[in-house]
Amino acid sequence: MTSTFTLINPATAQPIREIARADVAQTDAAIARAVIAQRAWGSLAPVARADALRAFARVVEAHVEELAQLEVRNSGHPIGSARWEASHVAQVLNFYAGAPERLSGQQIPVAGGLDVTFHEPYGVVGIIVPWNFPMTIASWGFAPALAAGNAVVLKPAELTPLTAIRLGELALDAGLPEGLFTVITGSGSVVGQRFVSHPDVRKVVFTGSTSVGTDVAAGCARELKPVTLELGGKSANIVFADADLEKAAAAAPGAVFDNAGQDCCARSRILVERSVYDRFLELLEPAVQAWRVGDPADEGTDMGPLISASHRSTVAGFLDGANVAFRGAAPEGDGFWFAPTVVLADRADRIAREEVFGPVVAVLPFDDEADAIGLANDTAYGLAGSIWTENLGRAVRVSRGVKSGVLSVNSHSSVRYWTPFGGMKASGLGRELGPDAAEHFTETKNVFFATDA
Repeated sequence: MTSTFTLINPATAQPIREIARADVAQTDAAIARAVIAQRAWGSLAPVARADALRAFARVVEAHVEELAQLEVRNSGHPIGSARWEASHVAQVLNFYAGAPERLSGQQIPVAGGLDVTFHEPYGVVGIIVPWNFPMTIASWGFAPALAAGNAVVLKPAELTPLTAIRLGELALDAGLPEGLFTVITGSGSVVGQRFVSHPDVRKVVFTGSTSVGTDVAAGCARELKPVTLELGGKSANIVFADADLEKAAAAAPGAVFDNAGQDCCARSRILVERSVYDRFLELLEPAVQAWRVGDPADEGTDMGPLISASHRSTVAGFLDGANVAFRGAAPEGDGFWFAPTVVLADRADRIAREEVFGPVVAVLPFDDEADAIGLANDTAYGLAGSIWTENLGRAVRVSRGVKSGVLSVNSHSSVRYWTPFGGMKASGLGRELGPDAAEHFTETKNVFFATDA
């Protein structure tokens, strides 16, 4: 008898439906089907793969509202955000539909012959997706992997599988071959671990916690299997005295409270130059209190609930003994609600060093440019960050000095599908998105043709 798990609507704490939990044999069967499907897919002309991905994108575009409503129920994302996420999936597919015809090798000058390189697909790619952004992060893996000629077996998080399941169905509706893009639900310790150990899964993509990512990387290393990791973050939002303080304060809530703070890129540390520290806090408080927390189905909602009761308890634990400056508002009653919270922190405090993954931000002062860089780098992580200053030279110096994979100046942008994304240090390995992502799902083969008689 197949085991199941129950999905819970985080806004109501009520069950949604039961989902099958795959075992090792079912996982192996999906991988075997992917091996067969990939052989035919990888041998298609590039233009045929491009057309197939464009067809997939058009089907997703036609189902944006359906996908968004699923995400509202399953993940608690505000409906406006969920619609953007569903549209983003279609945009990522459209972007990487251009990749098959651009995966060009090189002709390298050599004596006595002709030397050329080919970009060949790995074969089957296993993708393990987290619960915080189920649709978008899935597409960052499967779109370029398919474009490069691979088959994909995707494991969504147990808490939030509904949009991934539907995307698997839409792929078939769009005409992608059976077995080419398979969504398999189950636990990470079974399905995810099988991706790591199975000899026919030739690359693994994992997004999630640093602790689990370390285990995934170790398992892949034992198999000599390449891996892309997008892990945790403790990103800094650095505000200098010469910044537009009103604009920086108004933008700060969105940088950390979006998706209820359940974002690896969340700017969960605000570092403020000491001379404007008090003024910045005065400006930040009304911005936080204006952040609208409520029913994710409401068009006016900025932030929904946390994903689960256990996660809410974990986030709340970070406030034990913390110096809370002020909080926003959140609904009472059913659902996993948590009010946006601003904490005044010291550099050694747990809340200033560990990833909260919730709507809590620590504010710390710094003295000068060198101190700001040192404080921003005083973390195991290095994923994202923001720099607020009107001084171009300072912006360049600080952006070069901060050890993070993605930075923005006078904004909080982290992700554009046409630019690279990924972290340094404990925030991950490799890069996703951008013009080179499809190439990262290939191996380079070098061939020499002798021309001398």
